[in-house]
Amino acid sequence: MNYYRFQFRRSLTPGIRFLVISNALIFLIGILLPQLNRYMIVYGGLVPELFLGRLFIWQPLSYMFLHGGFMHIFFNMFALWMFGGELERQWGTPFFLKYYFISGIGAGILSAVIQPASSIPIIGASGAIYGILLAFAIMYPNRVVYINFLFPIKVKYFVMIFAGIELLASLGGGGLRDGVAHITHLSGMVFGYLYLLWNQQRRKIRKHINLDLFKRDHKSKDFTRPPEKAPKDEEKELEELMDRIAEHGYDSLKDSEKIRLLELSGKYPKMKS
Repeated sequence: MNYYRFQFRRSLTPGIRFLVISNALIFLIGILLPQLNRYMIVYGGLVPELFLGRLFIWQPLSYMFLHGGFMHIFFNMFALWMFGGELERQWGTPFFLKYYFISGIGAGILSAVIQPASSIPIIGASGAIYGILLAFAIMYPNRVVYINFLFPIKVKYFVMIFAGIELLASLGGGGLRDGVAHITHLSGMVFGYLYLLWNQQRRKIRKHINLDLFKRDHKSKDFTRPPEKAPKDEEKELEELMDRIAEHGYDSLKDSEKIRLLELSGKYPKMKS
């Protein structure tokens, strides 16, 4: 079993750094200028009645950068950093940001369509964050996270539980605002999955079209599952890491190499001795 241990010392990847800083700056402006913040919520939040009725077409994007309180933005940015960093390293920053915004914008649009007459603003990056959670579960289903830093659970079950809770809450939510928020979370997962599926199918179709109009992309990745190395390559990689530890000590490894060592050690336990 592969244990995913979060390293708080890890530097932020470029895409996540941009998202965290921009969200934090807008939140800080809202705290320092409360009157401006009210206008930001009404005109920058996603108000279905304004978006659909008066064509405030920027709202499905701008609502993702507004948050209702410190805990709201903290947990969203923490989850983004915790689950998004490895996705960005795997996919690259352009594809990661594209996925993030498609999940969030799609979630907002679907929420507005479901409640077209609502005048209650929807704010927060949660739709995009739930898209990130789903992508992480697809890419690394057997990674283990710790609920409250105590209880281990595989990511695939962790995300299933969250999706189930959101589904039940959206069906029987107490208030209109609460119901729309849960729908937004689920919509982020739906749009994220559809985008990954579409991207994978598009690449497969292009590989099978034998026309000069299409250049085959031999470096294309299957973005719904992590790339696999041949067992001999992984064994060689593990040997090299163990040799470095023997020669220079465990602290000579980078954080990403320490995580990789845990993964390979779980797959080839006999090579650890």
